[in-house]
Amino acid sequence: MVINVRERLIRIHACRGVTWLTIKKFFEFDPTLKNVFVLSKDELREKFTLSNDQIVNIYHGLHCKSISANIAKYPQLGIHVVTIFDKTYPLLLKEIYDPPWVLYCKGNLSHLSFENKISVVGTRSPSRNGILSLNKVVTPLVESGWLIVSGLAVGIDAQAHMVALNNHRNTIAVLASGFNYIYPRCHQKLAHFISKEHLLISEYPPNQKPQKWNFPMRNRIISGLSKGTIVIEARKRSGSLITADLALQQGREVFAVPGSILDERTEGNHWLIQQGAKLTKCSNDVLNEL
Repeated sequence: MVINVRERLIRIHACRGVTWLTIKKFFEFDPTLKNVFVLSKDELREKFTLSNDQIVNIYHGLHCKSISANIAKYPQLGIHVVTIFDKTYPLLLKEIYDPPWVLYCKGNLSHLSFENKISVVGTRSPSRNGILSLNKVVTPLVESGWLIVSGLAVGIDAQAHMVALNNHRNTIAVLASGFNYIYPRCHQKLAHFISKEHLLISEYPPNQKPQKWNFPMRNRIISGLSKGTIVIEARKRSGSLITADLALQQGREVFAVPGSILDERTEGNHWLIQQGAKLTKCSNDVLNEL
């Protein structure tokens, strides 16, 4: 039985069709969320701006016993649910404009409270110089105790996680899908290892497949968890620049590693530097700002 606002939030969050904004509207309607469960489909339509598909899915989810059964299985699946009401919720993440209502976690929850977290992002197809730059800047950071946050993507993300792992240090991987749909598939083993030894987190319930609009939402968590974001190599229009922009909106530092003016993979870095990001050639350039 749903008995308190935390459990109600978890139940609502598990419904198909629910977005961050939907839950915000539900809290504005009733801070306890209790009255959401007694609304009819017509009342959901009248009180909230929802599509017909959302209304059908949310109403079904609010009253479907199988969802409660699935939530009850989370502990045996190694899934820890951290809500915005919990003491274990990361303080830096809570400060952003649109903090996730719920985080699904696998692994070492103490990573959430780690004080010195830095995010590392970049292209999915790094150059040799990009990899060398990553190692030069990030390795001293992990050796001095900084936790690396990234998105498990092919390229710079995975390399950043591996720098932490190869130095027996800490990392958090943030997914844009549920745990049952690890993306990219080629990183299932890496995700499994991180979930056992470090921390794998997602804003999405376990059965949520990756969708293109999930990735910008995921990126705000990567930057929101961290004191700063390091961009290794990024094209002018890329997800990495979205993450950097989100970091700036969140009041966090952005560090851009310069590269060749002949390589499109560093056009985004040079643009960031022109906009005021910290030109970063070594770890001290990061540490001096943080």
